[in-house]
Amino acid sequence: MANNKTLWIPSEESIRQANLTTFIEWVNRRGGSVADYVSLYQWSIDHPDLFWSHFWEFSGIISSRKWDRIVDNPDAMPGASWFPGARLNFAENLLKFKDDRTAIIAWSEDRPEQKLTYAELNREVARCASFLKASGVEAGDRVVGYITNGVEAVIAMLAATSLGAVWSSCSPEFGAKGVLERFMQIEPKIMFAVDGYRYNGKRHSILDRVQSVIQSIPSIEKTVIIPFLDDSPEISEVSNGIAWHDALMNSSELEFEQLPFEHPLFIMYSSGTTGTPKCIVHGVGGSLIQHLKEHRLHADLKRDDVLFFFTTCGWMMWNWLVSALASGSTLVLYDGSPFYPARNAMWDMSERLGISIFGTSARFISACAKEGLTPGKDQDLSAMRILLSTGSPLAPEGFDYVYQNIKEDVQLSSMSGGTDIMGCFVMGNPVGPVYRGEIQCIALG
Repeated sequence: MANNKTLWIPSEESIRQANLTTFIEWVNRRGGSVADYVSLYQWSIDHPDLFWSHFWEFSGIISSRKWDRIVDNPDAMPGASWFPGARLNFAENLLKFKDDRTAIIAWSEDRPEQKLTYAELNREVARCASFLKASGVEAGDRVVGYITNGVEAVIAMLAATSLGAVWSSCSPEFGAKGVLERFMQIEPKIMFAVDGYRYNGKRHSILDRVQSVIQSIPSIEKTVIIPFLDDSPEISEVSNGIAWHDALMNSSELEFEQLPFEHPLFIMYSSGTTGTPKCIVHGVGGSLIQHLKEHRLHADLKRDDVLFFFTTCGWMMWNWLVSALASGSTLVLYDGSPFYPARNAMWDMSERLGISIFGTSARFISACAKEGLTPGKDQDLSAMRILLSTGSPLAPEGFDYVYQNIKEDVQLSSMSGGTDIMGCFVMGNPVGPVYRGEIQCIALG
């Protein structure tokens, strides 16, 4: 029993409607004996093979071939091999919805708002995949992004992974040295890069840095330039450069390369504080099923949710955010300063877009408190039901600020994980209480 003050308790209705409750019922209909979160967690670590295989079925993962066995060498951690024999594709699972519901809303400091439906996203990914295929990209090749957090980043990643290529990205505020330290190690074939970015009202062109990266990495055969600063950036001095719109001129039917569960999907990097950043490879199946678990069971993500997380393409939370397409939700992407053009910019955006799950850093919450912002009074946040916080520990005073000045009836889900697992060790529990200064639960599995 926690000694800290109880700040939020889920209603009986929200408990009944939670994905977690539905999953518990699903498990029990198949021979389980789970009563609550505590017993579900214990079952998930006592019987990880049953937990993960049941969740695979529950979440509706698409695969062209089912696994031969659930896990080989289960006691070897690391060293266990999950779902041998299964064949699947990450992008196929993120693009399974093809309707006219909104998939992505992209905002930035002064770029016009962009919206894509799931049908439009599928078409744009098909165009980009057609370009990559014509450029000789095959399964196992590396495709990278030096890129802002916009629709183009999502399209490029999905196109690359549809072919079985491995995606890696850096945000444009990285200097050429930081990008080279990362990308030189993985020898990419194709690079997607923006012409620049805006931050706190200032323009930053990076085409000179892009050219420096190209000249230093001989494996890069083509670079696609995305117009972010200017509608028609000058790319004549970019070696083997091609404009985004030219690259997406042609299209063919979108096909998904079927891959083993452990086939590489993303390459992330350590911080580089103690030397050259080290590569961290995450696989197709593990990334998909882990993110689905965190989204569906811990963040209670549903088809009608509007999910936002403040991140760049250089942080693992970008990969985490984009995976939510597999749940058919609407993603909100933002690129720029969270306090531009006004201190309450993110809260204004939340009101306008009806964001239901708002993700940010503990540092942002502390900054809002320091600025004396009162979004609960100044903005209509009635749509918000969950507030996610990560990046660093959220102090007890941060919990107080959220419930006193943002929203009283909101699940504050503090999370902690890491780039090395591209997920969370501890996070939210939609059917449990929130205590001041405490993370709600150890993650399932």
